[in-house]
Amino acid sequence: MAVVGWNESLDKLADVLKGAAKTHLTAEPGKQDVVITRVFDAPRDAVFGIFANPDLIPRWWGPANLTTTVEEMEVRPGGTWRYVQRDADGNEYAFHGVYHDITPPERLVGTSEFEGEPGRVTLETVTFEDLGSRTRVTDRTVFSTVEDRDAALASGMREGAVESMDRFARLLEETQRGA
Repeated sequence: MAVVGWNESLDKLADVLKGAAKTHLTAEPGKQDVVITRVFDAPRDAVFGIFANPDLIPRWWGPANLTTTVEEMEVRPGGTWRYVQRDADGNEYAFHGVYHDITPPERLVGTSEFEGEPGRVTLETVTFEDLGSRTRVTDRTVFSTVEDRDAALASGMREGAVESMDRFARLLEETQRGA
């Protein structure tokens, strides 16, 4: 019976630890930022590498019901990027920005603008914290106003962030198995 009890306890612990790998989004009332965090079961170099690889962005960035195309992505200070998403009806949703700081494998800093709402530029800082064989990703996006931030949340940002990070985790697992 002791073995059964220990196995049940370890199974419960495993469930708790799996839950720790979920995406957390924080948006405090009255503040202009959104902070997304998640711990991935992979070394920091591998996690950073996927974030900075234009060939892999379409496999995880944004909702799965949209097709993402990377039209431009120069991962260097002053480099620009542009992604276009298309839905099943052919509607396009484009985003672009400029990289301001790249410190591999620690940090990416850049701007982002949804072309459907010109002038609403955000500043995004993504940090990659080395936890040994795991990596904590913290993505902090600062909006121009609280109203812009709240509008982004109302448009589905929370759901999109969780879905993107889930897709990222699956891609990371695939690449780690193939490594």
